[in-house]
Amino acid sequence: MNRKTLVLPAVAGLLTPVLAACGGTDSGAKNGDPIVVGTTDRFTATSDAPAPLDPAYAYDVGTWNILRQTVQTLMIQPKGEGSPVPEAAESCSFTDTGNERYACKLRSGLKFASGDPVTAADVKFSIDRALKLQADSGVAALLNTVDTVETQGDREVIFHLKTADATFPFKLSTPVAGIVNPKDYAKGKLRDGFEVDGSGPYTFKAQVKGDAMVSATFTKNPSYKGSSELNNDKVEIRSFDDADAMGAALDRGDIDVMSRTMSPGQIQKLDGGSDTHADLVDMPGLEIRYLAFNTNAQTVKDKAVRQAIAQVVNRGELVSKVYGTQAEPLYSLVPATLTGHSNSFFNKYGDPSVAKAKLLLAKAGVTAPLKLTLHYTTDHYGSATKQEFEVLQKQLNDSGLFDVTIQGHPWATFRPAEQKGQYDVYGMGWFPDFPDADNFLAPFLDKDNFLGSPYANNTIERTLIPESRREADRLDAAKSLTEIQDTVAEDVPVLPLWQGKQYVAARDDITGTSYALNSSSTLQLWELGRGVSG
Repeated sequence: MNRKTLVLPAVAGLLTPVLAACGGTDSGAKNGDPIVVGTTDRFTATSDAPAPLDPAYAYDVGTWNILRQTVQTLMIQPKGEGSPVPEAAESCSFTDTGNERYACKLRSGLKFASGDPVTAADVKFSIDRALKLQADSGVAALLNTVDTVETQGDREVIFHLKTADATFPFKLSTPVAGIVNPKDYAKGKLRDGFEVDGSGPYTFKAQVKGDAMVSATFTKNPSYKGSSELNNDKVEIRSFDDADAMGAALDRGDIDVMSRTMSPGQIQKLDGGSDTHADLVDMPGLEIRYLAFNTNAQTVKDKAVRQAIAQVVNRGELVSKVYGTQAEPLYSLVPATLTGHSNSFFNKYGDPSVAKAKLLLAKAGVTAPLKLTLHYTTDHYGSATKQEFEVLQKQLNDSGLFDVTIQGHPWATFRPAEQKGQYDVYGMGWFPDFPDADNFLAPFLDKDNFLGSPYANNTIERTLIPESRREADRLDAAKSLTEIQDTVAEDVPVLPLWQGKQYVAARDDITGTSYALNSSSTLQLWELGRGVSG
């Protein structure tokens, strides 16, 4: 087994792969068997979420990993460092000094996989549709700075923004800004089920059992015009119940690549060199985990209770016991590798202290021990999530200040319940929409936030977020970004826990794995190829 570690320097907050692809030098065999990628992501269509793959609804890393292969966006994040580059667009740029007018010109001859031409009117339809539908997933908030979309002819699109937004090019690289055909997607209704159509690198066909997608086939789209070069003709994604089943499939050769989420034990085993047929690639990541609070719930409505939890939680112990070297403690919503990061929680609370937490509760008149239930999802963030919550439960209960129970739920019921405010305290993860500090703050703190959180801070919403978005040089946004992070540490609507690495494991004849994930944890299936074993 060859372990390949990517050392990715942070330049202007972006992560850049610097190691050549794994496997042999020949990325050919395009006409052979499909490259099969395993995942533990679950894809379900339920009464609460009947349209999991509609770009106007989808808002988690698993569904976005499908849409990024199939539904083209005007811009795309490059496989290396830097700002987004044109994808469906030939060119895009701000046309004013205030970052409030953004114009794009489509590539000539752009077509949907069906053969229909892609026009500026389709771009306008797609953006207007997402904004009109305002799906309860919260994904439309990524477009909330859009005022109007104007077209000029068939190839020119102009976005007029409500306020300056230097991050807007990144937002146009996300699936909610994906270009869809009005023939396939109704203007006023989400598209239920598991069908996806677009102009991206691949066409898509799902294999479904009951209400779940068990596998999907991505076939090279002959009509595709964009910035990505495909190293394969076909890729299949298979969904597994757990990491052990996925790992066994890799051992048998039933799958070629193992993606998220591998267990800590599997990663340690692969790292140890016991598997002579698989390569492990690890790289710094921007994935974070955190506790979120329903600040209207009686148990945690008092800020002192949330502050006491922040004062007791021992991130170092949590990471050491559950994830080892695969993660590191995080003291802000913004990962340590991004421009604008501040260790706000450490600056306020320092090392864990039961005595300080006890004093916080006493001053607020809160009687200890306080009964709490911590909720987590059993099948979305990996098999170690339960162990993580067992450690958190023990830390809080050992303080004598809390009487904590934990409850696990499948993602299909967990996410709707969280959005409806049914959990007082719950665990979530975040894989960024794009690698900028704004995307670790606004989705949780802006109006119509991703969590549906009742927490609101007018200064953050009306002053600090808009201020930070005016700055094209993200270093100049640091003052506003730091103030936001300090406010979060004071009010604790969320409690950041850790920041993790990214991993891919592959059979040793698979090439391109070094770029199979970008800095936003997005699968780039077109990078994978089949080369020479050994």
